[in-house]
Amino acid sequence: MSLYKLEEYIETGNHHDLEVLLRAQPELLREKTSHDISPLLLACYYHKDQVIKTILNHLTTITIHEACAIGLAPQIEAMVKQKPDVVEEFSSHGFTPLGIATHFGQEAVVRTLLTKRADPNVCSQNGYHVYPLHTAITGRYDQISKMLIEAGAEVNVVQNARITPLHLAAQQGNIDIIILLLENGADISLRTDMGMTASDLAFEKGFKEIAEILRVA
Repeated sequence: MSLYKLEEYIETGNHHDLEVLLRAQPELLREKTSHDISPLLLACYYHKDQVIKTILNHLTTITIHEACAIGLAPQIEAMVKQKPDVVEEFSSHGFTPLGIATHFGQEAVVRTLLTKRADPNVCSQNGYHVYPLHTAITGRYDQISKMLIEAGAEVNVVQNARITPLHLAAQQGNIDIIILLLENGADISLRTDMGMTASDLAFEKGFKEIAEILRVA
């Protein structure tokens, strides 16, 4: 029941009752939530800043994945210095530190991880097979997309349903990223599981000029 309440307070942003609960049962923060992630990560996914602060006040240590979600670049640098291969560790829900930092748009953290040799070509281990580049484009984090490609991210990788980064950019009508992907070898002929090319997806979303540019001859 207490864990249920903890999740409820996190999801609703009720940091006052959360504070009372954690004073009585701080050990709850060591439990996994029903989403198979820590309470702190859950608060990050719900974008509850005050809840995040409340939880941090009751923790003495956090994981690299939690630090990446929050954006604590200096702490991450210290973690990597102490244990270099921590940049390769997967979270309980199957993401690398780089994948999580990208999801939350944490530019400084992404930069730190890439300088520490985090591999941008490792996908999530959770059935979705999402690469950081997919995540960056989905979130419209153009600068992070550029950083990942500069660090060697493959532009024709496929996630679940055989979706490529170009498919995502085409759906968004994101011409800057489309150009960047094409300049780095994106293949316009690749199709999703539904048989759709990047041109088809752009046309479907009303980006007719982009669809024409991406049309397979």
